[in-house]
Amino acid sequence: MREAKEIETNRARRLRRNATDAETALWQKLRARALLGHKFVRQEPIGHYTVDFICRERRLIIEVDGGQHAASPRNEVRDQWLRDRNYRVLRFWNNDVLGNINGVLETIAVALGETPPHPDR
Repeated sequence: MREAKEIETNRARRLRRNATDAETALWQKLRARALLGHKFVRQEPIGHYTVDFICRERRLIIEVDGGQHAASPRNEVRDQWLRDRNYRVLRFWNNDVLGNINGVLETIAVALGETPPHPDR
């Protein structure tokens, strides 16, 4: 079990180092509680998946996808697995983040308002 956790942590670190331009741009807007005071972390392992961004308090996951993710059955399975665990998943295309970051942030802000706080908080 400990070895699996270490593998997940190392993978998350590698993903943070190799972020896409869109992930980097969005992270600059989400980090340090910059969006409505909500804390986001990036490349966070959840189960056997690693999500791009998560606000744990609101159980809101943000995924930034390139063309390789278009209508991916794997993403559908992954999103359902996360929803089954009471996470809400928002997906944005790289070009939307890079070309319309304010619109993306507005969508995230609305979702933060709609998503109930985690019951443990």
